[in-house]
Amino acid sequence: MTQHHQSEPYALITGASAGLGKEFARQLAASGLNLVLTARREEQLHELARQLQQTHGIQALVFPGDLANEDEPQRIFNFCQQNGIVIEWLVNNAGFGLPGEFDTHPWDMHKRTLQVMLTAPVHLCHLFYPGMKARGKGYILNIASLAAFAPPTAGHTLYEAIKSFLVKFSQSLHLEGKDHGVHVTAVCPGFTYTEFHDVNGTREMVSRLPKSMWMHADEVVRLGIAAAQANQDVCVTGGKNRFIAWLSSALPDRWMRKLAGKQIQKYRKR
Repeated sequence: MTQHHQSEPYALITGASAGLGKEFARQLAASGLNLVLTARREEQLHELARQLQQTHGIQALVFPGDLANEDEPQRIFNFCQQNGIVIEWLVNNAGFGLPGEFDTHPWDMHKRTLQVMLTAPVHLCHLFYPGMKARGKGYILNIASLAAFAPPTAGHTLYEAIKSFLVKFSQSLHLEGKDHGVHVTAVCPGFTYTEFHDVNGTREMVSRLPKSMWMHADEVVRLGIAAAQANQDVCVTGGKNRFIAWLSSALPDRWMRKLAGKQIQKYRKR
């Protein structure tokens, strides 16, 4: 592997082979950033890297791997260090939903969920944040969810809890980083047109949602990048979603649970 020019900034995107991750790669490449793309699906990553290099004349490096492995964040960091890659943007996007009730899944699946969606993003922040702070410039986007603000539901037991954690963690790191030129933003999309719901088997249920509740990935990503550049700690994408998030914080918890519980249950697989 050739040494890359030290001053050229790179964006590291997890879960880059599809959905929001792929769209982040497209938009950041279009802005002239080089990329390190990581996900499990190597073929899709190489195809995306080829496309973006041809279209935008940037460097796009592929690091296939599975964030369910505890040592994966360290391996990604070592790869960047060994190749003289300066990560200016870290997009913690990898994730999946685990539908069904808590006791219907083996512990191994829950452990995997926590590792990919909670431990790995925090670990990657811990590895890359110090360099950003030392250079006085950096952007960290933790992809959370509108679910972080919604009342708890039965089914998808860990999902909302993890996303709530990511929001609070991002807000704290935002406060620590803002005086050092490091922007940390929790991006909280609502329902977005990606393959997320196909993968977790809830496509049929969520298809019943009104069209107005849905947003396209390119719009979500555009808003997320703009929020990071403006150094917002939290970005709930879209007016309707912002209203739901506001309502959730304004109304007493038990009211919101009553109000939303029956509605949300229609779109949650138990």
